[in-house]
Amino acid sequence: MTEVLITNDFFEIATEKFIEIANEAIAERGKFIVALAGGSTPKELYKLLANKNLAWEKVIFFFGDERNVPIDSVESNFKMANETLFLPLKINHNNIYRWQTEHETPKKVAEDYSEKINSIAPTFDLILLGMGNDGHTASLFPYSIALGETDKAAVENWVEQQNSWRFTITFTTINNARNVIFLVKGEDKAKILHEVLEGEFRPKRLPSQLVKPENGKLLWLLDENVAKLLTTYGN
Repeated sequence: MTEVLITNDFFEIATEKFIEIANEAIAERGKFIVALAGGSTPKELYKLLANKNLAWEKVIFFFGDERNVPIDSVESNFKMANETLFLPLKINHNNIYRWQTEHETPKKVAEDYSEKINSIAPTFDLILLGMGNDGHTASLFPYSIALGETDKAAVENWVEQQNSWRFTITFTTINNARNVIFLVKGEDKAKILHEVLEGEFRPKRLPSQLVKPENGKLLWLLDENVAKLLTTYGN
């Protein structure tokens, strides 16, 4: 099931959805397994979540993607989440599964993470995603080799546009989740969002089009600026 929600209360709604899904998972299965997104938009969400009541000791954190950088780099998704969410909430480090970028090769980093997902989180309760100005999500960039991966839960992905390795969960993992939420805001992404949601199906060019949970729910959470070019979905 796919839903598009356009709102002025972007971060408040995102926070409510996170807490709602978490409480439901904890009530039904005793834990909540979530894959966090990086970037500036989720950062504001994490700051709000850090002030919310939840059985945080029952939350298991993964990351949808990561850059090939040390954990103390300003570019690290882990560092951002650690400073805005984990440290303020005093999350037990045993509940946090980050990409071990200190491994000797990108392949080893990805293999290690894929094994952890398969053993601990074969089905995520929630995966948070962003979308780039080129239509990528997680670190699944246009025309990159990871777009065609169907067997592994996570892979290393050489991104020509960035001239660097990135680490990412695969569409197999994303589309197996119970809930997927895209967090997309800002007028600068209005054109690409229109292409992704209402344009021709060109998944190699627009990887975000490949997010289609098989048995789960997909929510596109949008602010009014990013949604201004949409015609099918009214404000």
